[in-house]
Amino acid sequence: MNYIKHRWIILFGIIFGLYVGLPFLAPVFMQIGWKSAGNAIYFIYSFLCHQLPERSFFLFGPKLTYSLPEIQAAGQNTTNLIILRKFIGNAEMGWKVAWSDRMVSMFTSLWFLGLSWWPLRRRLPKLPVWVLVLLLLPMAVDGTTHLLSDFAGIGQGFRDTNLWLATLTQNVFRPDFYAGDAWGSFNSLMRLVTGILFGLGIAWFAFPYLNEAVSESDAPVHVVP
Repeated sequence: MNYIKHRWIILFGIIFGLYVGLPFLAPVFMQIGWKSAGNAIYFIYSFLCHQLPERSFFLFGPKLTYSLPEIQAAGQNTTNLIILRKFIGNAEMGWKVAWSDRMVSMFTSLWFLGLSWWPLRRRLPKLPVWVLVLLLLPMAVDGTTHLLSDFAGIGQGFRDTNLWLATLTQNVFRPDFYAGDAWGSFNSLMRLVTGILFGLGIAWFAFPYLNEAVSESDAPVHVVP
């Protein structure tokens, strides 16, 4: 037991790694024909993520991501969130990872950076609260603006066109950088970057305190006679 306490990072790596890895097993299972297992993962993770296909990665297909019009052309000709999130892909397009690109970025980075913190723990200072807030703020802004934008309808909000950004940058980038959620677009890059900042902030701030709590649990108890 003491061995595990002093190496709790191993337990974290296994358990949280399983949590992070299962969404990627869903498309693997669908590809090899284990559809019951794949659908079970999609169902479980549907309680943790919106699973919108235009904001998710696809495996075993010609493209890593698909735009909303491409998803609609594949048979989901709707902007209804409930219907769209049920689309998991097919043999031609590939199969959707069981949670969105934002969730992949957030939790994969937390897992990787948490494990990376361990060998550096004696060299790194504790992260101040104000730095943690700065690292979490970009995702809060990005996620909130996406949510507000979606109230106008999937594919119809201000974060779907990003006309404000095109005006601000004088259309210096390609049109597909501003519009939509496909890989390489402004929206996809923001979800990637803010998710990594989230993982960095949580790992750097929380893990030193978690390590101290585990270490203190081993401290001997002195009984005063």
